Amino acid sequence: MKVGIGYANEPDPLLSATRVIGEAVETGGISRPGLAIAFCGGQLDPDAYLKGLQSHLGMDVPVIGGSAIGVITNEHLSYRGYPATAAVLELNGIQCVVVSQTGLNGNERQTGRKLAEGLPDHTSDGLLFILYDSLKIPAGGDIPPVLNASAPLIEGIEGALRPYVPVFGAGLISDYGFAKSTSQFCGTFSATGSAAALLLSGNFQYYYRIMHGCSPLDGVYRKITKMAGSAIYELDGRPVVEIIDGLYGSGDWHHQHPVDLLTIGVNHGRRFGVPEEGSYVNRLITGILPDGKGIGMFEPDLEPGMEIQFMLRDGKKMIESARKNATELMAQVQADGKKARFGIYIDCAGRTGDYSNTPIEEAEEIQHVLNKHGTPLVGFYSGVEIAPFLHKSRGLDWTGVLLVLAE
Repeated sequence: MKVGIGYANEPDPLLSATRVIGEAVETGGISRPGLAIAFCGGQLDPDAYLKGLQSHLGMDVPVIGGSAIGVITNEHLSYRGYPATAAVLELNGIQCVVVSQTGLNGNERQTGRKLAEGLPDHTSDGLLFILYDSLKIPAGGDIPPVLNASAPLIEGIEGALRPYVPVFGAGLISDYGFAKSTSQFCGTFSATGSAAALLLSGNFQYYYRIMHGCSPLDGVYRKITKMAGSAIYELDGRPVVEIIDGLYGSGDWHHQHPVDLLTIGVNHGRRFGVPEEGSYVNRLITGILPDGKGIGMFEPDLEPGMEIQFMLRDGKKMIESARKNATELMAQVQADGKKARFGIYIDCAGRTGDYSNTPIEEAEEIQHVLNKHGTPLVGFYSGVEIAPFLHKSRGLDWTGVLLVLAE
């Protein structure tokens, strides 16, 4: 496997594509491109960018990717202007297939099932990389967005995936306000309201780590006593808005979409004792509901009767987690006698330095570690991150997922 990475930040999507592909082919020494993984910031025209990529790669090279808040490479990290990137892969015996399905906004589970059923026969030695449109209905004014859920999509995929392979990927967004449509690159075309999947198999080994960065606010467990869909109305029989007003000391958070600092966590580990970041699944709060009686969640996978904790986003812990996990992952690759050929970093858009108010970018830790090992890196800022976690593939929030392919 050979991989080249390209980057540009140009308002002209065709010029951007030309520079991205030129740099990727040159730095990777690519002579026979077999796959491209490409992303562009929400201000760049994604359809024109894809067409520009195809004008250089040819229509027989599948492109998977789409819109993002920003992009990450070995040398660049940007969510301002018109950032764009692509990884161009020369597969050298590794098999790849890209399939896609529309209709995500109507039924996530059915879309996932059809996506998996569209995959060809494969062995269990590979992985599935999926990208889907996070946005079902855009936000408007003080009305929070309606989002597509990762849980039923993944359940639909896994229910039809034979044999099973691990599922990685992301829900794509193009702006922090959840107001702009999001494009998915589906092999040879771009679409919205869709899901695309890349099946990779062959002579490679994958490694991954999940970077966290939240701490329990007060250690108090609160039971969900009233909710509907992805909206929570009551905890322990009390209005959830009233509880959060008390935590903030005001109602200023009512105007935040999504809510700053505070998330909701479910602890899958020991109930008491020192909190372990790897035991928590966290969920972003998209904002207060229009009627002011509840809060919206980024994923509708919580249920009445579940116990949750309020979590604080911890910038210091986030950066430490990125450094520690990336270092340990690359050490494991070396210990196994493998060579890391390619890294993909799926990073929650809430983890940017601007959004997290941190002095440095946590993704710089990923850059430093992979650059030390000479490993090509492509990354993007997402709405939802997907990886195997606690015995199943899950949609995650406020995480970074580092996936490394080695030979």
